[in-house]
Amino acid sequence: MRILLCGANGKMGKVVYECASAFENTSVVAGVDPYGENNNFPLYRSFDEIDTEADVIIDFSHPALLSSMLKYATEKKIPAVVATTGIDESGLQEIKDASKEIPVFFTANMSLGINLISELAKKAASVLSPEFDIEIVEMHHNQKIDAPSGTALLLANEISSVLENEPVYEFDRHSKRMKRSKNEIGISAVRGGTIVGEHEIIFAGTDEVIKISHSAYSKKLFANGAINAAKFIVNAQSGMYSMKDVLKEA
Repeated sequence: MRILLCGANGKMGKVVYECASAFENTSVVAGVDPYGENNNFPLYRSFDEIDTEADVIIDFSHPALLSSMLKYATEKKIPAVVATTGIDESGLQEIKDASKEIPVFFTANMSLGINLISELAKKAASVLSPEFDIEIVEMHHNQKIDAPSGTALLLANEISSVLENEPVYEFDRHSKRMKRSKNEIGISAVRGGTIVGEHEIIFAGTDEVIKISHSAYSKKLFANGAINAAKFIVNAQSGMYSMKDVLKEA
């Protein structure tokens, strides 16, 4: 499997390259990144310059490159794994549009564990709501730009899908002088040090608290997840895929 790596010189891009060598018959054959240099494979500043054939694209870059990446992928009919975070609604629509022509794997978190606990949280919410209050706390390193994390929102959205009434997401309580409403999910973000990723879902009831949590200790977790996602869709039909599809096959 020949990988075209978008965001090749970023932190995650470098980890993907490192991890790819551990997979049989898998290699990064080229990269796209407007910054820096790379001696391990051909590096292109933009998609217009690419002169290397690839079987799949793995994108760990920036939302600003999403449109050009999807345009290249659809023109060349190359499956794409979108692992970039902080994508807005217009970007999500672009991904959906591209999936009509090519296989696109998209999830807010490439960890199988995170996607498993999202299913556990849905089950817990369906049983415990509305008697239990629901809070989500996420922690990441001090270089992460977006907050709350895409994973925290993924967890909140999955939980919301099984609640009787659509909840309000509460991101900031410091300016409010009122009791917590029952119809809300609190989402808190912590940024510090080199924390790779911590997510905790708290179900707080009367005289008891239930917690579901996940801790990531290395970026390799997400790199390996993206490579496995690439293997999952490299020969797939056009459409939108996610870790839910991988869990079904597990």
